[in-house]
Amino acid sequence: MKKCIAENKQKAVYVDGGYAKKVFEPAYNKSDVLYEALNTARVEDAGVNIPKLVAVSVEDGKWTITSEYVEGQTMTEILAAHPENADAYIEAFIDYQIDFNKRSNPLLVKLKDKLSRQINSLTNVNNATIYELLTRLETMPKHAKLCHGDYCTDNVIVSTNKKNEITKITAVDWVHATQGNASADVANTYLMLKLVNVELAEKYLDLFCKKTNTKKTYVTSWLPIVAAARLTKKNPAEKEVLEQWIDVVDFQ
Repeated sequence: MKKCIAENKQKAVYVDGGYAKKVFEPAYNKSDVLYEALNTARVEDAGVNIPKLVAVSVEDGKWTITSEYVEGQTMTEILAAHPENADAYIEAFIDYQIDFNKRSNPLLVKLKDKLSRQINSLTNVNNATIYELLTRLETMPKHAKLCHGDYCTDNVIVSTNKKNEITKITAVDWVHATQGNASADVANTYLMLKLVNVELAEKYLDLFCKKTNTKKTYVTSWLPIVAAARLTKKNPAEKEVLEQWIDVVDFQ
């Protein structure tokens, strides 16, 4: 029987016969649906352990992306249920990210190009700030590592044993995947965590930098850029905080 497991105004996700079906509303842009499916396939091609894309179709007049269904909880859910295991869960979360950051696919959109378009699209940010952000972006080292673009605890699915230890982990929603500098992806994850749980965000950044021998300042130098890019989502609850973070001078 088809069961709805997630829903918003634009789409809903159902479990049906062992598959996950993401069903888009009729007004949803067809090219965006196809782009999401293509990005998912390209992440698969890079060798990342993700739920495999099965089909793209139109069902009852609605575009539908069908993928393998992965049984489990989100990382958000398991952190809430077992906060005593937060260190181990965040380490697994980081290890999975390190693994996919090592991979690449030259057919993915370049992260720098995407960030530049997002920054240039901002209408409520003064021109001087946009210039400073674009200048900083241009000076950042160019890499071609696989970046998720929305790597957060809501997008990570885990399976656990009877001791509540993670036995399997994977990530979903690769629509924003790009090729670029992994530290930008880390900065974006850190930012998203910081918006909801400051302690967890700091734990994440400390451990990631330790495990990868990365300087914290290298990651945080991306914060004004990724904060500006996130402003394009136009989330009123985040607007004030993000606007404070786009000041390049604060992150010199």
